[in-house]
Amino acid sequence: MRHLLSISDLTTAEIERIFSITEDLKTKCTAGLREPLLPGRVMALLFEKPSLRTRVSFEAAMIHLGGSSLFLGQDVGFGRRETIADFGRVLSEYVDVIVVRANEHHTIVDLAEHSTCSVINGLTNYGHPCQAMADLYTIRELIGKLEGRTMAWIGDANNVARSVAVGCGRLGMKLVMGVPKKYQFNDETLAWLHECVPELELTMTTDPIEAVADAVAIYTDVWASMGQESEREARRRDFMPYQINKELLAHAQKGAFFMHCLPARRGEEVTDEVIDGPQSVVVQQAANRMHVQKGILAWLLGAKG
Repeated sequence: MRHLLSISDLTTAEIERIFSITEDLKTKCTAGLREPLLPGRVMALLFEKPSLRTRVSFEAAMIHLGGSSLFLGQDVGFGRRETIADFGRVLSEYVDVIVVRANEHHTIVDLAEHSTCSVINGLTNYGHPCQAMADLYTIRELIGKLEGRTMAWIGDANNVARSVAVGCGRLGMKLVMGVPKKYQFNDETLAWLHECVPELELTMTTDPIEAVADAVAIYTDVWASMGQESEREARRRDFMPYQINKELLAHAQKGAFFMHCLPARRGEEVTDEVIDGPQSVVVQQAANRMHVQKGILAWLLGAKG
């Protein structure tokens, strides 16, 4: 039994295997075939945060694979009516896999420790591995080999950025981050990345123009994530010079793709002109959440080794 709490839980070979399964299943799905690899399997979705893409993409993925899903809301009392240990021991007797969208990363670690089925991180304050895997799969669909190519991350060095950094390291992609000094990865995160993915070529700069210069893909996210609403105005002031607009795109490689994990705050981190423009691949990214998660579920539950 395996859990997926961070991309660091996966080796390069395992990511490549999941991508291979994803490609096979996506090709079949496009041709109208939804291969029932997981008949009778049950997935629980345990969410403390609101979601569109994570919830629907996971539910659709499991249905495509022949299984079923249960969305567990606040009424189940997760973290309130009983200990996480008791909750995990019982829930994992009923289902084959649990997808958790938690406020705090330690919650999902605790749940995984006491569950007898696989647990998948659907987002925590520490990371968003399924999102980052879909992002990297999308870039590979677009440009082919990732090794030696460069991604630019512009804006807040947040949970998604942390997962993207690990994924880039695993797959040999360079990462240049254009981030205001006070919002860059702290020393603890940098030390963890060095230990976890020593092969990662990471450059940190406060200059967004420098960051995008060699990029084949430019990625941004909201400036204030869920739970940071009180900081929104201060962050808006700090990050406005890092907005992705046509002027910044002009400094990148010709045809560089624009990426965003969504939802976006249009007019803040990105302009309408860019997110709706020909270089934007945000819809393809979102669609690939389902396809990559089909690959993750099939691999994790042993349908395709």
